[in-house]
Amino acid sequence: MNRGVDTSERIAPRPVEPIVVSQESELRSRVGRWKRAGQRVGFVPTMGALHDGHLALVRRAGELADRVVVSVFVNPTQFGPDEDFERYPRQPEKDADLLAAAGCDLLFLPSVEVVYPPGNVTYVDLEEGEDSPSHGLEGASRPGHFRGVATVVAGLFNLVDPDLAVFGEKDAQQLAVVRRMVRDLHFDLDIVAHETVREEDGLALSSRNAYLSTEERRAAPGIYRALRS
Repeated sequence: MNRGVDTSERIAPRPVEPIVVSQESELRSRVGRWKRAGQRVGFVPTMGALHDGHLALVRRAGELADRVVVSVFVNPTQFGPDEDFERYPRQPEKDADLLAAAGCDLLFLPSVEVVYPPGNVTYVDLEEGEDSPSHGLEGASRPGHFRGVATVVAGLFNLVDPDLAVFGEKDAQQLAVVRRMVRDLHFDLDIVAHETVREEDGLALSSRNAYLSTEERRAAPGIYRALRS
């Protein structure tokens, strides 16, 4: 793909606070201006309720790119009927403050209607079978989950048009699914993996850790200790 450089456009330095947009036209206008000036765009897709693990991805994107776009979108298609879509933690104001400190240039806050236009009937699915990265593990316990993940990530890639995207290794199967989708569908971007960020006792940082009771939180690092042993 030809990514030409228009040196006639001048781009301001990174803002103290990220630009916040919610519409496709706004997003494409901002990102397009950066890219015409020859700047590399890094992308970190999230569902919000950000923590230090997410922020590490944002900082890594900033090391590899000139501009960083972060999306916050709680994707309904990757939740099962009895899962926590309605109660998934949402904190957009706090997220924006955290992203400002991490070096985010643009925060994309789309509605469901922007990501899935009315009448949408197109999804990205993965074949079943042992050779598929969605086989077993979370793919087996959450039917349809990776169909939703692949669909929303493909849509966000097309909206943002980044040069690279950073994903955490904590969600290892998701990372494998995204890498295979990028290869199979010929997306023109690099997928960068970042190591899992953990608490001092080894528990991987996760937005859903907020659901843990005191007793569950005390027991949770046992998973990490077992993996290490």
